[in-house]
Amino acid sequence: MLSMNINLLLQFILGIAALIFLHELGHFIAARLMHVEVEEFGIGFPPRLVKLFEHNGTEYTLNWIPLGGFVRPKGENDPSIPGGLAAANPWVRLTVLFAGPFTNLVVGVLLAILFLYSNGEQVPSVKYTDPGSPAAVAGLMPGDVFLEVGNQPIYSVSKLLEMVDNHLGQPTQIVVDRNGQKVTVELVPRAHPPEGQGAMGVGLDYIDRPVPLSSAIYHGALVCYDTAHSMLTLPIKMLQGQTTPQEGRLVGYKGMYDIYARVREPIWFFSVISISLGLMNLLPIPALDGGRIFLTLPEILIRRRIPPEYETVIHMIGFAVLLLLLIYINLQDFINPLQFPN
Repeated sequence: MLSMNINLLLQFILGIAALIFLHELGHFIAARLMHVEVEEFGIGFPPRLVKLFEHNGTEYTLNWIPLGGFVRPKGENDPSIPGGLAAANPWVRLTVLFAGPFTNLVVGVLLAILFLYSNGEQVPSVKYTDPGSPAAVAGLMPGDVFLEVGNQPIYSVSKLLEMVDNHLGQPTQIVVDRNGQKVTVELVPRAHPPEGQGAMGVGLDYIDRPVPLSSAIYHGALVCYDTAHSMLTLPIKMLQGQTTPQEGRLVGYKGMYDIYARVREPIWFFSVISISLGLMNLLPIPALDGGRIFLTLPEILIRRRIPPEYETVIHMIGFAVLLLLLIYINLQDFINPLQFPN
């Protein structure tokens, strides 16, 4: 058991490190393509362990903390340095800044496609219906495989639950596969079901269904869309009481590891994490790529640049706040560990 946990932890650390490394590699490749000079490309985080070599003015280094890597472009915050990032035109800066999150999004989608094509879809089906529930009244039967809810295709249990939550209290069409035949029923998911029952009143089972490559590509792209939609609508759902604070909480490294240890599907897990990492970095928060992108936009829209000294202060404050938030989130993983359903 101990060796299994150590192996699992090593897989988790290497996976997270690889996603961070690929993020920085995206920045590095874009900088090179845009002729922005890069002073250092580091594997791992400082302090530096050793300088590996130097090529075209870039030092390639190996650092002590083995979590990903970093890129140090020339003149990152000083537009007076020729050949540096800050001195480049705004479209070049946007390309370099966007390349990191874009790489994570692409990697996440590719991993989702690989997982779906290799393993097929685990499609939710009806295991049983609770007597008197909307599902029982509508005529859903054990063995029915969910195909659509509210005209949206169902390819995972998370998508099923999301669509049901989006139609609470509303007449909703459910399309199922019943012994090879498509059957359509209509029911009203309950906002306040009896204790021990769900909105529809069904117990769920799963079947594995192989998918062609075209379907894997389509559904892999949908994973990115669904992750983005869930992240953007989460605050609204929490304010409306549709999601509990426990369900909507942010998690740190320990929380992610707890999820990984429970899921034990490396390709799928790191697909979702990679997409989430890309999306999080695009949020207009100072010190993140999205914050830098946001502060670059005025130069394109109104031809006026935010003074670099102001931008530096904004990012410093944002970084300090972000660091405190990360410390709080990671502490919460230990103080208030994630609770998983049995």
